[in-house]
Amino acid sequence: MPNDTRELPAAGDGLYRFLGGSPLAVAFRLILLSILVGVVLAAIGFDPWNIVNSIRLLFRRLWDLGFDAINWLWRYFLLGAVIVIPVWLLSRMFGAPRGR
Repeated sequence: MPNDTRELPAAGDGLYRFLGGSPLAVAFRLILLSILVGVVLAAIGFDPWNIVNSIRLLFRRLWDLGFDAINWLWRYFLLGAVIVIPVWLLSRMFGAPRGR
């Protein structure tokens, strides 16, 4: 329609939409996520000052493990499944009511 007008976004609205929230909240979430990822990478054995060598060393260790790496992965899967599968089954049986 010719008389329809469109609202222009406020100056800060574009920044909020681009970042996905307020800049301070987004910065806080990114800092927390960076710390979490850093802990996981440190557990794997990565070094932030020599990341390329750490990645090369990780692949070398995995190659040296050979088929033992598959056994290691399978054991972690089974260990997690012992907890995850019963909790999932119980939540499905006693969880939210079914829609009819």
